Amino acid sequence: MTVLKVYGVATNRTMRTTWMANELGLEYELIETSGRDGSSKSPEFLAINPNGSVPAIQDDGHTMWESLAINLYLAKKHGGELAPKDDDENGLVLQWSFWAAGNVEMTALDILFNRMLLPEDERNAAVADAAEEKLAKPLAVLNGALADRDYLVGDRFTVADLNVAAIMSWVKMGGVDMSAHGNVTDWLGRCLDRPAFAAARGD
Repeated sequence: MTVLKVYGVATNRTMRTTWMANELGLEYELIETSGRDGSSKSPEFLAINPNGSVPAIQDDGHTMWESLAINLYLAKKHGGELAPKDDDENGLVLQWSFWAAGNVEMTALDILFNRMLLPEDERNAAVADAAEEKLAKPLAVLNGALADRDYLVGDRFTVADLNVAAIMSWVKMGGVDMSAHGNVTDWLGRCLDRPAFAAARGD
């Protein structure tokens, strides 16, 4: 069987894909590809992902990009407890993955860049603070969804939890105050304490 090829670096969205591969017990090769050294803009990589962004995968002749979609594909292909068990669960997995991408991800990036990633003289505290305020509503939604359950779909950790938690990890890194959302804090702790996440981070 051909080894899964994952293009990217462990410190960006690629971590979502390697986390998923680790959860599934897949053998994979991480091919260092990044915008920082220009390798994601090389002709060779643009033939794989014309967007010039990571991650991307090559899986037994099949090429894909977009981290959350890759994870949904891997879950569907390999099955097991991370995959949805029926159409109802599949709908919820898609719902939560799209919700996190649309309601949390870019706002979390505004916080990360303006509190951590940009050079200090380029950071804008007002942008970060406004983004944190904007996150109050989606955090409340997520907190409510977790009021009577440990995980988002069914009674187990699934690709929905992985996709959402991978994005929510940026919220945590950005120092967002989540003390009013205890269900989210507990759930995120359960997700990020998984050995497969630590392995993806290189811990």
